[in-house]
Amino acid sequence: MGCGWCGETVLAAGPGRGALLFLLLLLLVVLLLLGCCRPLSLRRDPGRVGFAPCPGLSRARRARRPGAPPPPFPNGWYRLLDSAELPRGAARSLALLGEQLAVFRTQDGQAFVVDAYCPHLGANLAAGGRVVGNCIECPFHGWRFRGEDGKCTSIPYAEKVPDLARVRTWPCCEVNGMLLVWYHCEGLGPTWAVPEQREIVTKEWVFRGQTEHVVDAHIQEIPENAADAAHLAFLHGPAILGGSDLRYTRSKLWDFMKHNWKVEWWPEPEPNKHCSRMLLQHTATFFGKHFSLMDLTVSARQVGPGLVFLLFEHTFLGRGIILQTVTPLEPLLQNVVHKIYYQRNIPAIIPKFILRAECIQFERDVTIWNNKQYLPKPLLVREDSSIQKHRRWYSQFYSEKSTRPPAPKDLEW
Repeated sequence: MGCGWCGETVLAAGPGRGALLFLLLLLLVVLLLLGCCRPLSLRRDPGRVGFAPCPGLSRARRARRPGAPPPPFPNGWYRLLDSAELPRGAARSLALLGEQLAVFRTQDGQAFVVDAYCPHLGANLAAGGRVVGNCIECPFHGWRFRGEDGKCTSIPYAEKVPDLARVRTWPCCEVNGMLLVWYHCEGLGPTWAVPEQREIVTKEWVFRGQTEHVVDAHIQEIPENAADAAHLAFLHGPAILGGSDLRYTRSKLWDFMKHNWKVEWWPEPEPNKHCSRMLLQHTATFFGKHFSLMDLTVSARQVGPGLVFLLFEHTFLGRGIILQTVTPLEPLLQNVVHKIYYQRNIPAIIPKFILRAECIQFERDVTIWNNKQYLPKPLLVREDSSIQKHRRWYSQFYSEKSTRPPAPKDLEW
């Protein structure tokens, strides 16, 4: 006798067991649908990833010797936040690059970045301040400062506004769904622009998720990995199934799978000397046999000190991009965000898997960065020559007046 509906076959195993199996299958379908509809969002809190076992994060950080790193804040564009996080009429207070900034958006949609502290008595303009026209109003006494030039336009109880009443303004731009700020230690204006990714602007590629990490390292350590070909086989060769905890990644349990990498890095010539390129080819083996479905080509372009465009291309699974942004919060503390956009016609589970796999590999690097020392004169072999080339290229983002962090003091007991 034929079954009228698929559930009858399941229920034939017994009312209790069949109903349970049916509910489990229904739950699985719902979870898969939710997984395909919602973008992946993964945020790692400081100290959760990348520290060797130690009784207390503060002790681990205190015991570390950072070495002699370059100036902490290279000149360039940095991500502040996503454009969607700053609606019209909103103001946000952000601490980064050794500064406290007030970010606000006017009702006509234009975003501005100014110093957060009012020159009157030091109130934080964004902590309770209102957006009025093209100005931000201080919550303490109502002084209003214009976003374009920082000039104070109104003091509600004064007959005259002093000519010196103004706050510093910061160049900013909105590109690829992000609000970015320009930093230069000498106050010079932008010398290059952040490129738009056409497929993001035209919505040909859609947002599929993001990860966010806080890394205890100098900013230069992170992009330098692109030129360090030798670390790929050793640190990133073991299967992603082994996770990101370096104590277990080389477990024999996962020996049946290996990642293989071929990488090439080079700087771009003028007029794009602030950019560099990396071509990465990935293959995987299972039980010693090549598994072509895992073949992946990544073409990366670094733009300035803190922006990376990672373009993915797969024979069957289409094309997409991961935008990596690195923003210094403090001299040795970086906020790193990875956002993935992918072809609309590819199931969302594919880019989510790519982002998850990238996250595992990135967190292996985080463990190294969080515990390493920066060596200005490392002991290199001939095969490490790209590292020195990368350092020469990256040095363009420092100026003679770039602030260097104070030398660490030895603890006295």
